[in-house]
Amino acid sequence: MRLYSIETGLFKLDGGAMFGVVPKSIWNKLNPADENNLCTWTMRCLLIEDGDRLILIDNGIGNKQSEKFFGHYYLHGDNSLEKSLAAHGFSKDDITDVLLTHLHFDHCGGSIIRDGDKLIPAFKNATYWSNLEHWNWAVYPNEREKASFLKENILPIQKSGQLKFIDLVDTEDDKLGEASFADNISVRFVNGHTEKMMLPQIKYKDKTIVFMADLLPSIAHIPLPYVMAYDMQPLKTLSEKKLFLNEALDNNYILFFEHDAQHECCTLHQTERGIRENEIFKLSDV
Repeated sequence: MRLYSIETGLFKLDGGAMFGVVPKSIWNKLNPADENNLCTWTMRCLLIEDGDRLILIDNGIGNKQSEKFFGHYYLHGDNSLEKSLAAHGFSKDDITDVLLTHLHFDHCGGSIIRDGDKLIPAFKNATYWSNLEHWNWAVYPNEREKASFLKENILPIQKSGQLKFIDLVDTEDDKLGEASFADNISVRFVNGHTEKMMLPQIKYKDKTIVFMADLLPSIAHIPLPYVMAYDMQPLKTLSEKKLFLNEALDNNYILFFEHDAQHECCTLHQTERGIRENEIFKLSDV
């Protein structure tokens, strides 16, 4: 097995929305905002080369939306999904599996491309993986979250016949649900950010690496009260973070961050202020 960090580009989001109840006087020291109160985030994906499978976890925002839509998010930087794959010797046609942690546009927008008047899968040889409960949550969204679930990113996946669902495993009061996906790869289920978001967990070089998606978008979100205003159930996120961080600390997990523009990975340690980042490093250093 080999793992590759895949950078798909940078975007900006409101700092207050990203840090919830935490005051700007505190979070601005961690992620400085511009004159419009926007902070820079990345859309980092993970590529797993495992035997004859090439598994891509999430795929960024894509490029098929309107100029007006992209204007809200200030896309910038030199990276793209295609360039990042090519840097490791791969193309989109090589991908065998696309594991979507959840169906918000900045995580799955690259799933579908425009071909003239048609919307078709960007990964023509891949199986796309979601889970039934999250899929239904996204296809029939609530009013608060529906702006994040764009039908043009979602419905063409099902129409293509390339969609499959991972079996659901419920969370319990004292642990997060875990389902097998492949040898040495499982998924954990969390519900605070959105219903049945999946966190891929990989056994790699005698270590455990967890793709944090939007449970912990960045290192700055490790302290328990740092919960995004985007989360549907913030108190649920709080309890899920606490469960996960204690488990990760006890088992020396490596956390892989999807949205942290400065830091790819870290381990954890216990401090007087609670669990915090310990060693910070790149995936290629594992």
